[in-house]
Amino acid sequence: MRRILIVGAGQSGLQLALGLQSHGYDVTLLTDRDAQEVRDGRVMSTQCMFDGALRTERALGLDLWAEEAPRIEGVGVSVSGPESARVIDWVGRLDGYAQSVDQRLKMSTWLELFADRGGRVELRQVSAADLEHLAGSYDLVLVASGKGSLASLFERDEERSPFTRPQRALAAAYVYGLAPRPEHDFQAVRCNVVPGIGELFVLPVLTAAGPCDAMLWEAVPGGPADAFDGLRDPAEHLRVMLELMKTFTPWEYDRTRSGVELTDPGATLAGRFAPTVRRPVGELPGGGAVLGVADVVVTNDPIAGQGSNNAAKCAADYLEAILAHGDKPFDRDFQQAAFDRFWTTSGRVATLWSNAMLMPPPPHVLQLLVAGGELRAVRDRFANAFDFPADLEEWFLDPGRSEAYLASVAVQA
Repeated sequence: MRRILIVGAGQSGLQLALGLQSHGYDVTLLTDRDAQEVRDGRVMSTQCMFDGALRTERALGLDLWAEEAPRIEGVGVSVSGPESARVIDWVGRLDGYAQSVDQRLKMSTWLELFADRGGRVELRQVSAADLEHLAGSYDLVLVASGKGSLASLFERDEERSPFTRPQRALAAAYVYGLAPRPEHDFQAVRCNVVPGIGELFVLPVLTAAGPCDAMLWEAVPGGPADAFDGLRDPAEHLRVMLELMKTFTPWEYDRTRSGVELTDPGATLAGRFAPTVRRPVGELPGGGAVLGVADVVVTNDPIAGQGSNNAAKCAADYLEAILAHGDKPFDRDFQQAAFDRFWTTSGRVATLWSNAMLMPPPPHVLQLLVAGGELRAVRDRFANAFDFPADLEEWFLDPGRSEAYLASVAVQA
């Protein structure tokens, strides 16, 4: 039986551990928190899993909240203009529903499931020196957590990493009490763009106590919405979020007038990071190699909603690669090839798109956003790009293809 060590118990690490376990691999999982600490801790993200990523969970029997989580059926776009009026406002329908489950609920449940099925969970902080000591006891070591010194194992890929500084300051809150959305009678992720200020995302989520909503400000650094550094009081964090909504997205603020409250004391999160792609094969001090997983080596800003989706797809690609490799050594060639498959099928375009969304929209993108209000084909195609970003190269990312696409759909309309 082949022995696998996975460091990190997030979306990718746990999904991969449970998948390998189901195929009879001897898997050890290293994490710095037990299930109860995860469940009682601070929110970790504002994830939304689209159909393709959800299918990787379903394949392993891990989509445990399909009946409880709000069914997200669309992606909406609003753009603020003079006097904070919406100059663009539309919603596209998804071909397959999406869902968002609080990662505190999901990861704590999956961690318990892995242990209940006989998996070994070791609670410990892990350094590069620790991995050097442990690696000799395993056929393959995968790093699915980039905390501390572990990130230094993976060299920055300069060619694929155009940013050296954070492009957004992030602030999130999970809340109860948002009024139903007046624009449509189905659940949707809403992206509110405030040029020069940032973006506000609002989406329905399932947390441990039931359905709620998550709000995420993506603030341009140094701008008026970059207002959360140093805030330690969750109530003050929420107050600032609401004031920004009132000023810049009054249509979203209107949904709060009956009163909103945080779901729990750990329902807020703030931070910033520079989007970075790293080389996937990490070099241990003694010369051994470890394989980086998901956002350890492809860290995208959450502006395009690809983080948890990339994590699930990376775990699925790695699982298939490991199963297909049989008894052969998991050498550097295998590790590089496993990552290259993920990069080619999912990571590359998701990264291009995420990085493009951080920049002021070029003229052809503005044309597409305007057209979305007039043409259902455009807004539906944009919504489904969150599930399948590779499609964006055919019509969204390239000005020439964008022009040709708009001409074709205008004729069909």
